[in-house]
Amino acid sequence: MEENNNESKLFVEDRKIVVPGEVLAKGIEYLPGHDTYKINNEIRSKILGLVKIKNHLINVVPLSGGYMPQERDGVIGEVVDIQPYAWLVNINSPYLGYLSLSEGVEEFVDLAKSDLTEYFDVGDVIYAKIKKVTKRKDVLLTMKDKMCRKLRGGTIIRITPAKVPRLIGKGGSMVETIKEKTGCKIIIGQNGFVWISGKNISAAAKAVLMVERESHTTGLTERIGKLLEKELSNVDKGDENE
Repeated sequence: MEENNNESKLFVEDRKIVVPGEVLAKGIEYLPGHDTYKINNEIRSKILGLVKIKNHLINVVPLSGGYMPQERDGVIGEVVDIQPYAWLVNINSPYLGYLSLSEGVEEFVDLAKSDLTEYFDVGDVIYAKIKKVTKRKDVLLTMKDKMCRKLRGGTIIRITPAKVPRLIGKGGSMVETIKEKTGCKIIIGQNGFVWISGKNISAAAKAVLMVERESHTTGLTERIGKLLEKELSNVDKGDENE
Protein backbone atom coordinates (compact mmCIF):
# COMPACT_ATOMS: atom_id res chain seq x y z
CA MET A 1 0.00 0.00 0.00
CA GLU A 2 1.48 3.34 -1.04
CA GLU A 3 1.98 6.07 1.55
CA ASN A 4 -0.18 9.17 1.11
CA ASN A 5 2.29 12.03 0.69
CA ASN A 6 -0.44 14.56 1.49
CA GLU A 7 -1.16 13.01 4.88
CA SER A 8 -0.17 15.22 7.80
CA LYS A 9 1.77 13.60 10.62
CA LEU A 10 3.53 14.81 13.75
CA PHE A 11 6.74 12.96 14.67
CA VAL A 12 7.65 14.70 17.95
CA GLU A 13 5.99 15.67 21.20
CA ASP A 14 5.95 19.09 22.81
CA ARG A 15 9.21 19.80 24.74
CA LYS A 16 11.14 17.00 23.06
CA ILE A 17 14.83 17.72 22.47
CA VAL A 18 15.67 17.57 18.76
CA VAL A 19 18.84 17.86 16.67
CA PRO A 20 19.53 19.85 13.48
CA GLY A 21 17.84 18.26 10.44
CA GLU A 22 15.50 16.09 12.48
CA VAL A 23 12.03 15.67 10.92
CA LEU A 24 9.38 17.17 13.19
CA ALA A 25 6.24 16.86 11.07
CA LYS A 26 4.99 16.55 7.52
CA GLY A 27 1.95 17.66 5.55
CA ILE A 28 -0.01 20.90 5.22
CA GLU A 29 -1.61 20.68 8.67
CA TYR A 30 1.58 21.89 10.41
CA LEU A 31 3.44 25.18 9.92
CA PRO A 32 7.17 25.87 10.36
CA GLY A 33 8.00 28.40 13.08
CA HIS A 34 11.19 29.73 14.66
CA ASP A 35 14.37 27.78 13.88
CA THR A 36 12.60 25.28 11.63
CA TYR A 37 12.40 24.93 7.85
CA LYS A 38 10.22 23.07 5.38
CA ILE A 39 11.56 20.91 2.56
CA ASN A 40 9.81 18.20 0.53
CA ASN A 41 6.66 18.71 2.63
CA GLU A 42 8.63 17.98 5.83
CA ILE A 43 9.29 20.39 8.70
CA ARG A 44 12.80 19.98 10.10
CA SER A 45 14.75 21.56 12.94
CA LYS A 46 17.54 24.04 12.17
CA ILE A 47 19.15 23.70 15.60
CA LEU A 48 19.64 21.65 18.74
CA GLY A 49 16.69 22.68 20.86
CA LEU A 50 13.36 22.08 22.52
CA VAL A 51 10.16 21.61 20.48
CA LYS A 52 7.26 23.98 21.22
CA ILE A 53 3.94 23.22 19.49
CA LYS A 54 1.04 25.66 19.58
CA ASN A 55 -1.98 25.71 17.27
CA HIS A 56 -0.18 23.53 14.68
CA LEU A 57 2.77 25.96 14.62
CA ILE A 58 6.05 24.19 15.39
CA ASN A 59 8.91 26.16 16.93
CA VAL A 60 12.28 25.01 18.24
CA VAL A 61 13.74 26.90 21.20
CA PRO A 62 17.57 26.79 21.40
CA LEU A 63 19.00 25.10 24.47
CA SER A 64 21.86 27.56 24.57
CA GLY A 65 23.02 30.78 22.97
CA GLY A 66 22.99 34.52 23.55
CA TYR A 67 20.09 36.91 23.59
CA MET A 68 18.83 38.42 20.35
CA PRO A 69 16.88 41.62 21.11
CA GLN A 70 13.18 41.76 20.26
CA GLU A 71 10.89 44.78 20.32
CA ARG A 72 8.71 45.04 23.47
CA ASP A 73 10.93 42.66 25.45
CA GLY A 74 11.63 43.61 29.04
CA VAL A 75 15.36 43.39 29.76
CA ILE A 76 17.68 43.85 32.71
CA GLY A 77 20.89 45.65 31.89
CA GLU A 78 23.91 47.38 33.35
CA VAL A 79 24.91 50.90 32.36
CA VAL A 80 28.42 50.66 30.91
CA ASP A 81 28.95 54.09 29.36
CA ILE A 82 27.50 57.60 29.31
CA GLN A 83 27.26 59.71 26.17
CA PRO A 84 26.28 63.39 25.92
CA TYR A 85 22.56 62.59 25.54
CA ALA A 86 22.27 58.89 26.32
CA TRP A 87 23.40 55.82 28.27
CA LEU A 88 24.83 52.60 26.79
CA VAL A 89 23.59 49.45 28.48
CA ASN A 90 24.89 45.86 28.51
CA ILE A 91 21.84 43.66 27.86
CA ASN A 92 23.61 40.27 27.54
CA SER A 93 23.60 40.53 23.76
CA PRO A 94 26.09 41.12 20.95
CA TYR A 95 24.47 44.57 20.76
CA LEU A 96 24.47 47.28 23.42
CA GLY A 97 21.20 48.89 24.41
CA TYR A 98 20.89 52.65 23.75
CA LEU A 99 18.84 54.61 26.27
CA SER A 100 18.35 58.19 25.10
CA LEU A 101 17.78 61.02 27.55
CA SER A 102 14.21 61.51 26.28
CA GLU A 103 13.38 57.81 26.82
CA GLY A 104 15.18 57.55 30.14
CA VAL A 105 13.84 60.58 31.99
CA GLU A 106 10.31 61.99 32.04
CA GLU A 107 11.24 65.51 33.16
CA PHE A 108 13.05 68.20 31.18
CA VAL A 109 16.80 68.06 31.83
CA ASP A 110 18.96 71.16 31.42
CA LEU A 111 22.35 69.61 30.65
CA ALA A 112 24.04 72.94 31.37
CA LYS A 113 22.99 72.55 35.00
CA SER A 114 22.56 68.78 35.43
CA ASP A 115 24.78 65.72 35.04
CA LEU A 116 23.37 62.53 33.52
CA THR A 117 24.92 60.56 36.39
CA GLU A 118 22.23 62.09 38.63
CA TYR A 119 19.79 59.74 36.86
CA PHE A 120 21.82 56.70 35.79
CA ASP A 121 25.52 56.13 36.39
CA VAL A 122 27.99 53.52 35.13
CA GLY A 123 27.36 50.32 37.07
CA ASP A 124 23.67 51.01 37.70
CA VAL A 125 21.32 48.12 36.94
CA ILE A 126 17.99 48.90 35.28
CA TYR A 127 14.90 47.13 34.03
CA ALA A 128 13.95 48.62 30.64
CA LYS A 129 11.80 47.81 27.64
CA ILE A 130 13.09 47.49 24.08
CA LYS A 131 11.30 50.17 22.10
CA LYS A 132 12.80 49.37 18.72
CA VAL A 133 15.47 47.29 16.98
CA THR A 134 16.63 48.92 13.75
CA LYS A 135 17.86 47.15 10.62
CA ARG A 136 21.39 48.08 11.72
CA LYS A 137 20.68 46.28 15.02
CA ASP A 138 20.60 49.47 17.05
CA VAL A 139 18.69 48.47 20.19
CA LEU A 140 16.67 51.44 21.44
CA LEU A 141 15.54 51.21 25.05
CA THR A 142 12.85 53.06 26.98
CA MET A 143 12.04 53.51 30.67
CA LYS A 144 8.51 54.73 29.88
CA ASP A 145 6.67 51.70 31.24
CA LYS A 146 5.24 51.15 34.72
CA MET A 147 7.60 48.19 35.30
CA CYS A 148 10.77 50.06 34.29
CA ARG A 149 13.02 51.31 37.03
CA LYS A 150 16.50 51.32 38.54
CA LEU A 151 17.14 48.10 40.46
CA ARG A 152 18.85 48.88 43.77
CA GLY A 153 20.77 46.25 45.71
CA GLY A 154 19.98 42.59 45.20
CA THR A 155 21.86 40.05 43.10
CA ILE A 156 21.92 39.35 39.37
CA ILE A 157 21.81 35.72 38.16
CA ARG A 158 22.42 34.99 34.48
CA ILE A 159 20.60 32.11 32.77
CA THR A 160 20.26 31.00 29.17
CA PRO A 161 17.69 33.35 27.56
CA ALA A 162 15.88 30.41 25.98
CA LYS A 163 15.11 29.08 29.49
CA VAL A 164 13.30 32.27 30.58
CA PRO A 165 9.78 31.02 29.64
CA ARG A 166 10.32 27.90 31.79
CA LEU A 167 11.46 30.03 34.74
CA ILE A 168 8.36 32.18 34.41
CA GLY A 169 6.09 29.14 34.05
CA LYS A 170 2.50 29.00 32.86
CA GLY A 171 0.77 32.17 34.01
CA GLY A 172 3.87 33.01 36.06
CA SER A 173 3.43 29.88 38.19
CA MET A 174 7.09 28.88 38.54
CA VAL A 175 8.53 32.26 39.49
CA GLU A 176 5.57 32.94 41.80
CA THR A 177 6.29 29.67 43.63
CA ILE A 178 9.90 30.74 44.20
CA LYS A 179 8.87 34.24 45.28
CA GLU A 180 6.21 33.04 47.72
CA LYS A 181 8.39 30.39 49.38
CA THR A 182 11.48 32.60 49.73
CA GLY A 183 9.83 35.99 50.25
CA CYS A 184 12.18 37.42 47.64
CA LYS A 185 11.47 40.00 44.98
CA ILE A 186 12.37 38.57 41.57
CA ILE A 187 12.41 40.37 38.22
CA ILE A 188 13.18 38.38 35.07
CA GLY A 189 14.57 39.94 31.91
CA GLN A 190 13.88 38.27 28.58
CA ASN A 191 17.63 38.62 28.01
CA GLY A 192 18.43 36.03 30.69
CA PHE A 193 19.35 38.40 33.55
CA VAL A 194 17.38 37.66 36.74
CA TRP A 195 17.37 40.15 39.63
CA ILE A 196 16.77 38.77 43.12
CA SER A 197 16.39 40.82 46.29
CA GLY A 198 15.40 39.80 49.81
CA LYS A 199 16.40 37.78 52.86
CA ASN A 200 16.67 34.36 51.19
CA ILE A 201 18.59 35.27 48.03
CA SER A 202 20.72 32.12 48.16
CA ALA A 203 17.71 29.77 48.21
CA ALA A 204 15.97 31.68 45.43
CA ALA A 205 19.14 31.70 43.30
CA LYS A 206 19.59 27.94 43.70
CA ALA A 207 15.98 27.41 42.59
CA VAL A 208 16.46 29.66 39.54
CA LEU A 209 19.62 27.78 38.50
CA MET A 210 17.87 24.44 39.02
CA VAL A 211 15.12 25.54 36.64
CA GLU A 212 17.76 26.40 34.05
CA ARG A 213 19.54 23.04 34.40
CA GLU A 214 16.38 20.92 34.37
CA SER A 215 14.03 23.02 32.24
CA HIS A 216 13.35 20.18 29.80
CA THR A 217 12.28 17.69 32.47
CA THR A 218 8.87 16.91 33.94
CA GLY A 219 7.92 17.23 37.62
CA LEU A 220 10.19 20.25 37.99
CA THR A 221 7.76 22.32 40.08
CA GLU A 222 7.59 19.59 42.70
CA ARG A 223 11.40 19.29 42.85
CA ILE A 224 11.75 23.06 43.16
CA GLY A 225 9.35 22.96 46.12
CA LYS A 226 11.41 20.25 47.83
CA LEU A 227 14.66 22.13 47.17
CA LEU A 228 13.28 25.31 48.71
CA GLU A 229 11.89 23.46 51.74
CA LYS A 230 15.35 22.01 52.36
CA GLU A 231 17.17 25.31 51.82
CA LEU A 232 14.80 27.31 54.02
CA SER A 233 14.88 24.62 56.71
CA ASN A 234 18.67 24.96 56.83
CA VAL A 235 18.31 28.75 57.15
CA ASP A 236 15.89 28.35 60.08
CA LYS A 237 18.26 25.92 61.84
CA GLY A 238 21.10 28.37 61.38
CA ASP A 239 19.03 31.15 62.97
CA GLU A 240 18.24 28.93 65.95
CA ASN A 241 21.94 28.19 66.54
CA GLU A 242 22.95 31.84 66.62
